[in-house]
Amino acid sequence: MKGLLLAICFASGVFAQQAVPSYKDLKYPPLRQVKIPEPASFTLSNGMRVFLLEDHELPLVHGLAMIHTGNLFDPPDKKGLSEFTAQVLRSGGTKSKTGDQIDEELENMAASVESAMDETSASMSFSALKENSDTVLSVFKDVLTAPEFRQDKLDLAITQTRSAIARRNDDANAIPDREMMRIVYGPTTPYGWQVEYEDLNHIHREDLVQFYRRYYFPKNIMLAVYGDFKIPEMKEKLEKLFADWTVQQPDVPKFPEVSAKPAPGIYFAEKADVTQTFFAIGELGGTLREKDYAALQVAANILGQGFSSRLMSQIRTKLGYAYDISAQWAANWDHPGTFRIGGSTKSQSTTETLQAIRVELDKMRSTEVTARELDEAKEGVLNSFVFFFDSPAKTLNRVMRYEYFGYPKDFLFQYQKAISAVTRADVLRVAKERFLPENLAIVAVGNPKEFGKPLSTLGKVNVIDLTISEPKSETVKSDAASLEGGRALLERAQQAMGGADKIAAVKDYSQSADMTMDPSAGGMKIKQQNRWVAPSAFRQDQDLPIGKIIAYTDGKSGWLSLPQGVMPMPPPVLKQAQGEIFREWFSLVLSDRDRSRTVNAAGPNAVEISTAEGERVRVEFDERTGLPIRQIYKETAMGGPPSEVKETYSDWREVDGIKLPFKVLIEQNGKKSGEAAVSEIKLNTGIKAEELSKRPEPAKK
Repeated sequence: MKGLLLAICFASGVFAQQAVPSYKDLKYPPLRQVKIPEPASFTLSNGMRVFLLEDHELPLVHGLAMIHTGNLFDPPDKKGLSEFTAQVLRSGGTKSKTGDQIDEELENMAASVESAMDETSASMSFSALKENSDTVLSVFKDVLTAPEFRQDKLDLAITQTRSAIARRNDDANAIPDREMMRIVYGPTTPYGWQVEYEDLNHIHREDLVQFYRRYYFPKNIMLAVYGDFKIPEMKEKLEKLFADWTVQQPDVPKFPEVSAKPAPGIYFAEKADVTQTFFAIGELGGTLREKDYAALQVAANILGQGFSSRLMSQIRTKLGYAYDISAQWAANWDHPGTFRIGGSTKSQSTTETLQAIRVELDKMRSTEVTARELDEAKEGVLNSFVFFFDSPAKTLNRVMRYEYFGYPKDFLFQYQKAISAVTRADVLRVAKERFLPENLAIVAVGNPKEFGKPLSTLGKVNVIDLTISEPKSETVKSDAASLEGGRALLERAQQAMGGADKIAAVKDYSQSADMTMDPSAGGMKIKQQNRWVAPSAFRQDQDLPIGKIIAYTDGKSGWLSLPQGVMPMPPPVLKQAQGEIFREWFSLVLSDRDRSRTVNAAGPNAVEISTAEGERVRVEFDERTGLPIRQIYKETAMGGPPSEVKETYSDWREVDGIKLPFKVLIEQNGKKSGEAAVSEIKLNTGIKAEELSKRPEPAKK
């Protein structure tokens, strides 16, 4: 062993005396010329454009449909409509199968069918093993051509979006880019606006159906299929598959023009819970087809792409201000993109970081870059070309997008030549012409108490209000027809439950139930007793692991009994209790007899019941039996955002001649929160409101 150790030491000493070659001395052969596979292209008899590309490396078949639409076509009062259309197009299933049934079928085949929407296009894709490709293609075709847009999936999508709106300020890192786009493009344009609660109130199933009908038709779609197949066979298969889809619509209009003007300034959003400052700096940029695009990309790369870029080496490495920082010339296919600088920095060096960025911009605009900077930036761009076509998916995607936006087939090679031809003088010229400090919007998010220098050192500061406006409840349109329809649905429900007279005769009830909360909602098991005395005395006794909790209200005020003692009922809890009284079955199904309530038909088997005080609930009925099957309403917990609650009822049993549900599934914001199993319901036992209002005796010490 000693001999081996000496040999290792000796060898190490000899090696240490030898010069270690530098990475700069390494030589690589030039990259081979990119060769783009030529897909077969043709048009189906119904007008759909098709691209086919064989790839026999793996026994797989993939497809992608591009639809000429996008969220730029959202109506101003229904922002988000296109996104919901694409989402529920898939999740809502078809007339013959629900989305969940399609999910199960595809999962059993390790296949997928997906739908998406972006700014200037929609897409539908599929992926399958070769042996299952015919079946998956059939599912893909059914979803694309005959979606059902089921209401429950739209409700779920809206609920999830409502939750996302409530949480959109949680991630401070995402705020600067979001607000910069609103400022640069204008908050009232489809390029800069964002979805709000009010938009969700305006979106209904019929809106999705109409959006789909307008934009999803054969002549408005490009379909690419690639994988393990023979082109002639796939061509014949697609022709037969889509032969019966002959829907036609007028040509789709152009996307709206960008009409924004520069909105320079300093914009600041305060967030006291962050320990660093996040920032975005930007102005309008250009498109991929403009003559200076190549020079602008090279210039932006020199400024802020990679560890050797000026912003990174100077502001992060040398000055030690920024945690991360980058710049990009983010051009778009068919409308002006942006020139953007973004990153994060230490709170105390916020102002200094923004000042240092301005210094580096001025250098770019005043002096030519070095030959080394130019060569490295150009090589970085040119070397990335090899990854543009390294898979059939990328090849077809790029070919389709060139045709979709009207670019020449050899656009990539034109761009490649343009990059190679960029000079130091070009970089200086475009930096002077297009990197305009006087047009820059500077957006910062941070805690001003931690700043070393105030932002006002840089100029006037415009405050960004991050407050999320509370949603406004939208009442179902009321007219003679909707009122008559609502009355008819309630009368049918009354009859199904045992008759209006029997229901009206109920003056009190007592209900015992076992509640099981979902693990995501705490996982507790709760024993609950609800008692009600007409018209508005309500008491709820709950046995929880932490002790007994009792809530009582007469509809106007109330009290809470907690393990710590008795206290007046807080306003948010009182509001919840008033909602419980409003939605209690015996008065709810007789709402057509209450002049203080409005009952409107809200669909073929649903009513909306509301009051002038703001109570509102949607009640859905079983089409076959007429019994209520679901209540949907909004509720605000203490200190939290509004949430949508959905209660689904089952196991209807007769109690003294009246049918009542004995099982309840509770969902909150689209997620299961708990379920209740009713063990006993008693009607007209003679309990009095005074009995319900009796407070528990204080615990003996």
